[in-house]
Amino acid sequence: MNNKLCTMQEAVNQFVADGVSVAIEGFTAFIGFAAAHEIIRQRRRELTLIRMTPDLVYDQMIAAGTARKLIFSYLGNPGVGSLHCIRRAVEKGAPRPLEIEEYSHFGMVGRYIAGASNLPFFPLRSYAGSDIPQANPRIKFIDNPYGGDQIAVVPPLRPDVAFIHAQRADAQGNTQ
Repeated sequence: MNNKLCTMQEAVNQFVADGVSVAIEGFTAFIGFAAAHEIIRQRRRELTLIRMTPDLVYDQMIAAGTARKLIFSYLGNPGVGSLHCIRRAVEKGAPRPLEIEEYSHFGMVGRYIAGASNLPFFPLRSYAGSDIPQANPRIKFIDNPYGGDQIAVVPPLRPDVAFIHAQRADAQGNTQ
């Protein structure tokens, strides 16, 4: 089996081309700053950034001009303050316009599950009474095939590249 270990520089160079979709997941101590900073260093552009909770790391990436679109479920920087660069990009188009696509946390989890399971969509009841579907036309409502009311569905999410922070990994790609 081939050795799957490589440097972050090699990983970004090999897998992150301009225009791809990139998910960098992890929270608090597990935020993938190394991946994000390497993407910035290599001046990648036109990316679709995906993150359940965009925080400082994506604020930096957007400030550096890497992104054209952001797919997310909560936009904030808990305990630190506002994400000024993302706000400027959305409100003023600086450093460039930023398209946003918002979901609930469960909506994002459902999208990942549908993508990993090769499903056409993921059903959710949690959008009942929410205004998120009004802001996001990708959230659809379908008739419940078993009778009753309508149910919300979200499309599968299959990022081109995903970076997941781990404490260690072996040559076969297993992580802990």
